[in-house]
Formats: sequence, C-alpha cells, structure tokens
Amino acid sequence: MGMKDQFQEKSERLQQQAKQRAQQGREHMQNRGRRQDEDMDNPQRQRESEDRFDQDYDA
Repeated sequence: MGMKDQFQEKSERLQQQAKQRAQQGREHMQNRGRRQDEDMDNPQRQRESEDRFDQDYDA
C-alpha cells in the first residue's frame, strides 16, 4: 500500500468521523430543545428548574 492510498484512507476515515460528530451534535441540540419544551409543558419541572437556577445563583 502506497503513501497515497494511506493518505486517502485516513482522509476518508476523518471525513466519516466528522459526519458522525455533526449528526450527534444535531441530535443533541434537537433533544435539548425537546427537553426545554417538555419543561415548559410541565409546571413542576419548570419550578424545579427555577429552584436549581436560584440555588446556583445564590452560591
């Protein structure tokens, strides 16, 4: 296997990893947005979120 082949395989592998990371990032942001919507729909969770914020702010 020549240097050119090795370089090409490494390049393809890195591109595939980048695509996977981008997809995971998109999924993470979608899940994060979905969770915020659920928090707003559930008053108890919203209160818990506000309480955590207050505790962090006081510290």
